[in-house]
Amino acid sequence: MTDRAWLALSRIPGLGPLRQRALLERFGAVERCFQTGAGALQDLGLQTGQIAALQKAPEDILTPADQRWLESPDTDLCRWADADYPPLLRHIPDPPLLLYLRGQRARLNQAMLAIVGSRSATATGIATAEAFAKNLGEAGLIICSGLALGIDAAAHRGALHSGTVAVLGTGADLIYPRSHLQLARQITEQGLIISEQPPDTGPRSGLFPRRNRIISGLSLGILVVEAADGSGSLITARLALEQGREVFAIPGSIHSPLSRGPHRLIRDGAKLVESAEDVLSELGPLYAVLRGSQAAADWRPEDSTQAKVWAAMDFDPLAPEQIASRCGLTLTELSAILLDMELQGYLAACPGGRFCRLPPVS
Repeated sequence: MTDRAWLALSRIPGLGPLRQRALLERFGAVERCFQTGAGALQDLGLQTGQIAALQKAPEDILTPADQRWLESPDTDLCRWADADYPPLLRHIPDPPLLLYLRGQRARLNQAMLAIVGSRSATATGIATAEAFAKNLGEAGLIICSGLALGIDAAAHRGALHSGTVAVLGTGADLIYPRSHLQLARQITEQGLIISEQPPDTGPRSGLFPRRNRIISGLSLGILVVEAADGSGSLITARLALEQGREVFAIPGSIHSPLSRGPHRLIRDGAKLVESAEDVLSELGPLYAVLRGSQAAADWRPEDSTQAKVWAAMDFDPLAPEQIASRCGLTLTELSAILLDMELQGYLAACPGGRFCRLPPVS
């Protein structure tokens, strides 16, 4: 019943992640969102059509495509309440409450880097994206992109053997463009296809910008390879900055229109990179932490004040203000403690002036 209720909730027209989460917080379980009183739903600001849909049973909302998805042995769902819901994605402003999956679910919680760029990429840009994806994949990163023509496809191809994640703007049962059907099949062998859209959702222009926030939200950072000014890749880079992610850009010829996007990003503070090593050195301790963040729960400082700070932190990076608020210290008091803990190897300074726990050295 639970999976049917989740799929039915994703079918309610115009009911985005924020309203879906409000429903779950109000009723406690997804099944209880259905066949409930109209008054309680009106209090949440839902529209008349949404209220009418929620007064039905989930089975009355599901489509034949939903039934096929539920019955297929090759499909899966990741729900907001699942323990393996991606932790980085969970902390963006409007995370999807349901992800439709095809492929290797374990990829959800591996350290990812997004590589995006122009659909009309040059031969040089395609070769560059494929080489960066291959080298970064061999270093242990899962490469994330959007399965579009050009740079996206090159990034996926470069990381096929190490693992790559494709985030779709269509339903996960529909591959767009159709010319990438074979590539999508290859991705599922070692990687994963993800969508927040219900099955049988075709390509619509408004869905692709929504898709981009998931690409950046899953990733430690985003690398832009060839992009025109005003392109979708720059939208993804902007979303990455808003989500606190690192943004990298590969420079190009000043005479190429496809260099204008990366050059604009570099002028605005993105990291100029010329090799995979440049990316890895910038990600530094954050990358190392996310590769081994689940080690030894009892690894903590013996000093009581440091232990208090340790308990207030997690393996996701936090700003000093957040840590201070959680453990009841002033920023002045906390600053010296953080430095001491960093020297002892209990935590690491991460990009953006943030800090995160370090696992024990094995």
